Amino acid sequence: MPLSHNVQRVQPSVTMQISAKAAQMKRDGIDVIALSAGEPDFDTPQNIKDAGIRAIEEGFTKYTTPGSGIIELKEAICRKFDRDNGLVYNTDEVIVNSGAKHSLFLAVAALINPGDEVIIPTPYWVTYIEQPRLVGGEPVIVETRVENGLKLTPDEFRQAITPRTRMLFLCSPSNPSGSVYAREELESLAAVAVEHGIYVLSDEIYEKLVYDGVEHHSIAACSPEAKALSIVVNGVSKAYSMTGWRIGYTGASEEIIAGMNKVQSQEISHPSSISQKAAVEALEGPQESVEVMRQAFDERRRYMVERLNAIEGIECTLPKGAFYAYPDVTAYYGRRAGDRVLADSVALCEYLLTEGKVACVPGAGFGTHQHMRISYATSMELIEAAMDRVEAALGALK
Repeated sequence: MPLSHNVQRVQPSVTMQISAKAAQMKRDGIDVIALSAGEPDFDTPQNIKDAGIRAIEEGFTKYTTPGSGIIELKEAICRKFDRDNGLVYNTDEVIVNSGAKHSLFLAVAALINPGDEVIIPTPYWVTYIEQPRLVGGEPVIVETRVENGLKLTPDEFRQAITPRTRMLFLCSPSNPSGSVYAREELESLAAVAVEHGIYVLSDEIYEKLVYDGVEHHSIAACSPEAKALSIVVNGVSKAYSMTGWRIGYTGASEEIIAGMNKVQSQEISHPSSISQKAAVEALEGPQESVEVMRQAFDERRRYMVERLNAIEGIECTLPKGAFYAYPDVTAYYGRRAGDRVLADSVALCEYLLTEGKVACVPGAGFGTHQHMRISYATSMELIEAAMDRVEAALGALK
């Protein structure tokens, strides 16, 4: 019996596929270095783990109300938005979800009708183009340019708008490129969104991980009109190394949040009670661990990009945020590995995995075929070894 039309339109996550293949190779006893997944290698800070343990010991293990998030956490999120982003929300304008990916989907489910268009600039996180398809929406891909830092310009945004345009996906800092939009860039995009009445789904999960004095800004803070159209998504996974705890959250108008909660209430009821308590501690407790991780990522970032640029033919811009390098590897397309011709980023990443024993993600999955994504969210020791392997594997191509 065939699956639904919407499910048939969706492609599996390329990052999850690469990570799964690398994990299987490890289980088979192969020494693989995985630089594919977007997951900090640090442990969750002890104070946050202690909060989760206390929740278990105190019996906070039942259904929680409201389903949109416990009031204690929603109040902490409101304070966080005000403190870090200059955004004032009340608890009816905030919802807690099972990870930021879940937040993004709920926003799409609440706002997108079949046939609605969603503008998605390249390079995009692999999930962005698939979620609209799950509800019958149509992703409209806009190719950004290297000379603009792989960031969407107001003219590119405006040219992509049609009468069916409903939403823009925006990610800053960017996964995968590490680009960060400046405030004036966001103001220009916000002006276009307001002019045409287009919602902006703003993924800000990497906001704490910025470098070289760069500041993160939220498009929702550009104007009251921009805030009314913005759905701001964040979470605790990246900044607090809590990927497995599965807590994301969203700030938006009360009407949008009510719609998202309606979907969530019929889908998962509510996020994990224990994880919600831990997330309160993450947002309200000591923040020193965030800076420790950020500084470590910064050191790794500089080392990885320096090593990549030292390899003949590779060009890699120093990313300003997140924890990925995004090198241009087109110089190696058409090279031979034995009888195989490496025609594109997919073939090149397969070669690096099977022959170099390093897992990277092809740029094709992010909409820019000339790149591959390499995560530096792992130890310096493994990064050094991985760069040695990548250099040797590329050097062996004919």
